[in-house]
Amino acid sequence: MYHQGYGIIKTLAPLYVGATAGEETGNLNLIFRDKITQTGIIPGSSIRGRFRADMRLKRQDWLELNLKAAKVEIPDAEVSEIEVESKGTTQTIPRLVWLEQQAQRNNLTVPKAINDNYWYGQTVQGGDDNSTTEALVKFEYASLLWLPVFCPGQPVVWVTCPWLLRRYQDIAKIDADVPKPYTAGKGLKGRQIAGRGQVLFFNLGFVEVEEDEDEDLSPWIPPGSQLEQNKLVVLSDNDIAMVHDMALYRQSRVKLLDEMKKVENFFNVEALPEASVLVFPIAQKRTGWKPFQEKASLELYFGGLESIGFGRCRVFIQYQTPDKKPMTNDQ
Repeated sequence: MYHQGYGIIKTLAPLYVGATAGEETGNLNLIFRDKITQTGIIPGSSIRGRFRADMRLKRQDWLELNLKAAKVEIPDAEVSEIEVESKGTTQTIPRLVWLEQQAQRNNLTVPKAINDNYWYGQTVQGGDDNSTTEALVKFEYASLLWLPVFCPGQPVVWVTCPWLLRRYQDIAKIDADVPKPYTAGKGLKGRQIAGRGQVLFFNLGFVEVEEDEDEDLSPWIPPGSQLEQNKLVVLSDNDIAMVHDMALYRQSRVKLLDEMKKVENFFNVEALPEASVLVFPIAQKRTGWKPFQEKASLELYFGGLESIGFGRCRVFIQYQTPDKKPMTNDQ
């Protein structure tokens, strides 16, 4: 039996997760998209890789601290590759592999709580495909839940559609009915036009919305997102792709020649904008997984182009059991 949970990702900077091929030829680097709604996603493999890398660093810090306590002489921190003698020859191995070998010799065992190989599966060792193990924590892809869009007079609204809301409903076990298309959150004030009612204007046109006093969108505001009902709009499944492409962050970059200010190559990149909210399911074969330890959330980087300001996100984890009560380590 799997213990269910889910994660919420709120982007704090533009988020690019997609193919990198074409940078040298000037092609537009597209983000990964859901095939149904054509909205941005983060593959489960990217999420797992980010969580693994974060826990791997914790494991390495633990090894270094405990090996020092065991009086093992450790190379300087900036040394990433270490030379070792093996069967009369000298070879270079990664720092973490060296630390693992030293820990084994000194009978040191990394706690399971910070052991990435325990939770996310053992990676291939020495080219042996049979050395891998199954991950105890499963990640599905993260889909958009709320997307910020520039809207004159608001000036920003967050949009979604019934398809995306139904996925969140299934993940978070929400009891409320999925709102109808073109429903606005309580308090949202669009422009009143005679014969049309309340209208929101976007760059590519306008959308007529209805504010239903009985419609409560608060169940669809995920924990940690800090969204307000009067900025929420539910579009139709047919319209979300067009509005999504209008809302994407886009940037053109160039590579100059080394000897002069002349463009050698250029490429364009698109990304989910800052303040986007995504959701992804989590399944655990065993309890006790606490990637953030006692913290409610953590800032993590996803995707590429981190060095130029992309990818910073805040992630919240919600743990669930079949009766929706928070899980404990005793379960």
